[in-house]
Amino acid sequence: MNTERIKILLVDDHAIVREGYRSLLQKQPGLNVIAEAADGAQAYMLFKECAPDVVIMDLSLPGQSGLAVIARIKQRRSDARILVFSMHQHPSFALQAIRAGALGYVTKSSAPEVLIRAIYDVYQSRHTLSADIAQALALEKLGSNRNALETLTVREFEILRLLMEAKTPDDIAQTLNISPKTVLNCHYLIKRKLGVASDIELTRLAIKMNVIDLLELSGAPEEQEKRHKSDYSAL
Repeated sequence: MNTERIKILLVDDHAIVREGYRSLLQKQPGLNVIAEAADGAQAYMLFKECAPDVVIMDLSLPGQSGLAVIARIKQRRSDARILVFSMHQHPSFALQAIRAGALGYVTKSSAPEVLIRAIYDVYQSRHTLSADIAQALALEKLGSNRNALETLTVREFEILRLLMEAKTPDDIAQTLNISPKTVLNCHYLIKRKLGVASDIELTRLAIKMNVIDLLELSGAPEEQEKRHKSDYSAL
């Protein structure tokens, strides 16, 4: 295995998780964790300052999600090598991460050696997936219906995620650095692409497709519908 010291930026909002994986990676003679970030803004700043060889990125971050940060980093440096390391096992998350610019996707349920091997693959600019994600993607392609989530752009997918967290259009606009009107338009397009007519149906579909966990919702679909109704009455 390559003995060159690969400089790594580790991005995860949980300090204990970062400590555990830093300890694992530092034991590898060819790996060196040079910086850690707890959110998207810090990740982008450290990427600019430290110029890591590989960024290991979680998707669930406070503020901007990992998807948004990946896209932002790739805009700054198109050859950035990013490996997503996430708890999300639905293949749509992997597809969106690759579209955003990640080279690899490994789930946190994978064995440590899978993560280490993926780091070397990404460092060599090779695409890589953990076995569970690769299998899930293969099974989806065998299905008769194309996953509707695949029709969403990275921005639309990110807006969908934030909508399911009951964020307001202004909150989403500020997080993604876009206008509230763009959020409104994307919200309409998301519902049209997914074939739903209301926020209640959108929330139920998001649960069905494992975009969100029912326990993560701050309220029932009907409550979220009321919360958004005034904001989207102009549509």
